[in-house]
Amino acid sequence: MGVLVIVLAAGYGVAAGMLLPRAAYRLSVDPGDPWRASCPQGHRLRGWLGPARCRPGRRRPARRGPAREEPAGPGPAHEHAHAHAYGPRALLPAVLTGAVCALVGAAVGVRPEVAAYAGLAPLLVLLALVDRAVHRLPDVLTLPLAAGAAALLGIAALLPGSAGSWRLALLGGGALGAAYLVLHLINPAGMGFGDVKLALSLGVALGWYGWGVWAAGAFLGLLYGALYGLTLLLRGSATRDQGFAFGPFMAAGALTGVLLGGFGA
Repeated sequence: MGVLVIVLAAGYGVAAGMLLPRAAYRLSVDPGDPWRASCPQGHRLRGWLGPARCRPGRRRPARRGPAREEPAGPGPAHEHAHAHAYGPRALLPAVLTGAVCALVGAAVGVRPEVAAYAGLAPLLVLLALVDRAVHRLPDVLTLPLAAGAAALLGIAALLPGSAGSWRLALLGGGALGAAYLVLHLINPAGMGFGDVKLALSLGVALGWYGWGVWAAGAFLGLLYGALYGLTLLLRGSATRDQGFAFGPFMAAGALTGVLLGGFGA
C-alpha cells in the first residue's frame, strides 16, 4: 500500500508540474506590473496552466478570387505562425514536483494528511519558480497556499488515521508568520513581506507534527538560505547588501521538517 501511495503521489506531482510553466512565466513580473498577458513575440496567452510554448494555429482556408497580399505583423493569420518557447521548460517543474510528492508519499504514507501535503506541493514549486525568477512571492499564491494548508489539514484531522494536530498546525502558522514578521521589521531589505506570508503556510505544515518538527523546519530553512548566501559571498558572486530569493530555501527547510515528522509519526 505504501508503494502505491508513492507511485500515485509521484504521478500526480509530475502531471501537475507539467502545467506550471505558463503560470510561472505570467506571474514572474516586478512588483506593480500587471501579470503577463502575452509572450515576448506579442502573442496573447490563453489560460494559466500548461507549457510555456506558443504553437502554430490552423490557417484559414484561402478565399476564391484574386490573390490579395496580407499585411505583415500580428494578426489572426500570423499570430501562431511559428512555434516557440517563451518560459521555463516543463521538465524541471515536472521532475521537481514529482520528486517532492514522492518524498511526501514515502514519509507520510497512507495517513490522510498525505493528500494535503502532496496536493499543495505544486503551488509551492510554482512559488519557488517565481521567486527565483523575480525575487517576489505574489499574494495570489501565498495567501491561497496558507488558506489551503489550514483547510486541508483541518479536513485531515477529522479523518481516522491522521497523526497530527490541527490546533498545533494553526498555532505553528501564526508563530512562524510572527517570527518572520519580526525579521522583516528588523531588516526589510533582507526579508521581504512575501516571505512573511509564505511563512504562514509553512508554519501550518510544520506545526501539524508538533513543535519539535516546527522548530527543525524553521531552523533548516534559515540554515539553507544562510549557507547559500555564504557560498555566494565566498565565490564573489554577490555582496553583503545583495539579496536573493529566500522562498525556495524556506520551502526546502519546511519539506525537510515534514519528512522528518512523517517518518517519525
